[in-house]
Amino acid sequence: QLQLVESGGGLVQPGGSLRLSCAASEFTLDYYAIGWFRQAPGEEREGVSCISSSGGSTYYADSVKGRFTISRDNAKNKVYLQMNSLKPKDPAVYYCAAAKLATVQAICTMTRGVHSWGQGTQVTVSS
Repeated sequence: QLQLVESGGGLVQPGGSLRLSCAASEFTLDYYAIGWFRQAPGEEREGVSCISSSGGSTYYADSVKGRFTISRDNAKNKVYLQMNSLKPKDPAVYYCAAAKLATVQAICTMTRGVHSWGQGTQVTVSS
């Protein structure tokens, strides 16, 4: 189990932006694809966006396409999720996860290859 730590969540007004970060302190993220997932109370977990280890492949759920951008900075050992135009349907606990041996689509849609999760960061959208 690898230790992942999310940060950057908080309260934002509709239409606002947040940037989430996923960091690892005791291992390098270079070898792992990283996914961002979210879960709201009473809802199933949703794969929001995933990025390959090199950053060359990305996947976005339809619900966030055009609004969210995933990126990674392997030199800083971090993966980011830039969330713009936040909507009332976006609030959830957002988790990052490390995965191997799966495509970004399989990671996001089926959690294939996922073996480590962070503790999550809360995102709230409210006026």
